[in-house]
Formats: sequence, structure tokens, C-alpha cells
Amino acid sequence: MSMTISPSASSTAPLDGVKVAEFCSTAAGPFCAMLLADMGAEVIKVEPPEGDGLRQWPPLTSGYSENFASLNRNKKSVALDLKDPASATIARRLALDCDVVVENNRPGVMERLGLGYQTLSAECPRLVYCSISAYGQSGPRATEGGFDLTIQAAAGVMSVTGEEDGAPVKCGVPLSDFASGLYGAYAIAAAIAAVRAGGSGSHIDVPMFGCTMAIAALQTSELFGTGRNPRRLGSAHPRNAPYQAYRASDAYFAIAAGNHQLWLKVLSVLGLEELAVDARFLAPTDRAAHQRDLKEILEAVFRHQPAAHWLETFRQAGVPHAPINDYASALADPQVEHMGWVQPLTLPNGVQTRTFAAPLRMNGEAPAIRSWPPQLGEHTAEIRERYGHD
Repeated sequence: MSMTISPSASSTAPLDGVKVAEFCSTAAGPFCAMLLADMGAEVIKVEPPEGDGLRQWPPLTSGYSENFASLNRNKKSVALDLKDPASATIARRLALDCDVVVENNRPGVMERLGLGYQTLSAECPRLVYCSISAYGQSGPRATEGGFDLTIQAAAGVMSVTGEEDGAPVKCGVPLSDFASGLYGAYAIAAAIAAVRAGGSGSHIDVPMFGCTMAIAALQTSELFGTGRNPRRLGSAHPRNAPYQAYRASDAYFAIAAGNHQLWLKVLSVLGLEELAVDARFLAPTDRAAHQRDLKEILEAVFRHQPAAHWLETFRQAGVPHAPINDYASALADPQVEHMGWVQPLTLPNGVQTRTFAAPLRMNGEAPAIRSWPPQLGEHTAEIRERYGHD
């Protein structure tokens, strides 16, 4: 039996009444569908009998994956073998009864199962169908698979991540997966608005490769404007300084003097006003071009006090600053508690855990966590009863 959590916010959500069929696994697709669920949509996750592979990812709390839980709240789960004709019929009826289909299989897979856009839209012209794949639904690389690592590598992210003279490094957060999920949810919301205004449905093609390059707008525009590839700079910025992590006597911390007035405040705090007329540091681009010199000068002062001292000093001066938090420290930030971002979550096995909820506010209210992430096939009987009869 499914458990429903009483909403902590208004029961009216932007996507109330919208039904979504999810044929996804691991990250990009499930995250996209969860964003829709957070906004009130009824999301029915269709899984193979063995389940989404993410269910096996540790940490496992009494056998249930915390990683899976983080991407699948507010959903129902139905386990169907889509190669079985009877189960495939149920999946097809489900998809045709939904407003949205989200899938992240390789191009061609859904068509072979009789669940492709052309097949379904012929019967349901208002269907919004979102396909998330590594390289897109057409083109010379469309049939290739990909994961976050290979997409980060192919899209250029690893060429600008890490220390200047270091080995290629991927971003520690799977940004290709999650940026693609965000693009998918944004496009689906726009397509739903078009349908509600009287338009027809659409097939949304979300290529992880393209999404990852799109969020690198500053890097691609640098290449277009200069003809030079952006390069790895560690925590530094290619066009501004001081804007990076610096070493204090005990630890690193970050400051971002993103304009000239903030630069002058940094100099005042450190007693280095003479640098304001130093030819190397007159403008942001000058300071960026001489970052190594500037870093040596600043850290010669920073090394005399611990990071906590400098963080408080820059707080008082109004210069944006931050410690280099690990995730435990980031989640302990008082702003996290104020916003209510960490919420209790009961897993289907009854174990209490926590999750990072939707960070948004709409009219001051947070999207509700309405139900726990489902057990594999938890709603199979319900969906078979709903769609298993002529």
C-alpha cells in the first residue's frame, strides 16, 4: 500500500492534473520527471521487472538506495516487461492516457516497443513527448550511448576543469545529467502551456551533448570572440580577479571581487591601497592577466590569519566570500534550515532518512513532498487495474 505524506505547502500546484508516463533510468530522465512531480504532476514510472538500475546504487539503507530516493520522490512505480505483449499493451494505454511521456533510451528503442512519438501522437495529437539521449534523435552520433563522464569529456567541460597544469578532471557533480534534466523539464512546461492554449503536442529532443555545451555559453563565446580555446584555471576566473580560492594560515576560502568597487574594498581590508594604481591591476582584465602575481601578493597577507578571520573580515566589508564547504558543512548552513531545503523522508521500508527538497518557492511556498519514492512495482496492481481492461 502506498503512503501519502501530507503536503507542507498549498495543495494547488502548477501541474496539478497533468499525467506523466516516465520510461527512464538512472539520472537525467528521472530527474526531469521528478521536477514535474514536484510541481504537482502525477508521474507513473514504468520500470523493467528488475527495476531502474539506480535502485542498486549505494548507499543502501536497509536495502533501499538513497541515490534512487533522491531522484524519484512523488512518483508511482509500475514494473512491466515491455517485451510481453500484454504488458506492452498496458504501457501503451498508459502513455496514451497521459499528457506527457518522458524517456531516456537510445533513439529507436521506444519505436521498436511501439511506444515512439510517431505512433503515439497519431492517436494523441496533444501528447508532449520528451526524449533525452546522449547526442540527439538524429545526426551522425544519434545511435551512440553516453554517460555523464563521456558527455563532459566530449562537450569540453573537462578541458576547463581542474588546475592549470593538471590532468583532465570532470566536474564532481554530474552536471551533464542534471542540466539535461532541467532543460527537459523546462521544455515540457513550455509545451504544456502551448497545449493548454489550444496548440498541438510536440516531440522534444534533449541531447545531453548539446545541453552541456549550451550551459558553457561563456566558454563558447570566448572561443568565438578570440579564436582561442578556454583553458583550465583551477578556481580562478578568466576575466576577473581576485575571484578564486585563496590559502589562509589553516585552510582555503573564496572571495569574489566581481567589480571595481569590491576590488577597492579588498585593498582597503588588506592595507594594500597602493595596488589600486599598479599598472598590472588597474582593470578586471588586467588583474585576470596577472592573476599569479596578484595571488602571491594577497596570500602573503592571508597566511597570517586563519580562514575564519578573513571570512568575517570580508563579511563586514561586504565582499562576497565563502568557506570551501564539504557537503556536511554546506547542509549545515543556517540558510538551508531557514529555507527548509532538507526534509525528512520515509522510505518504503519504513526507514526514516532525509532528502534535499525542491529549492524553489512559489508565492513563498515550497513544492510539497507528497509521497515517498516508490518500491519497485509498488503501483503495478493499480496501473494494471486502470489500463489492463478494454
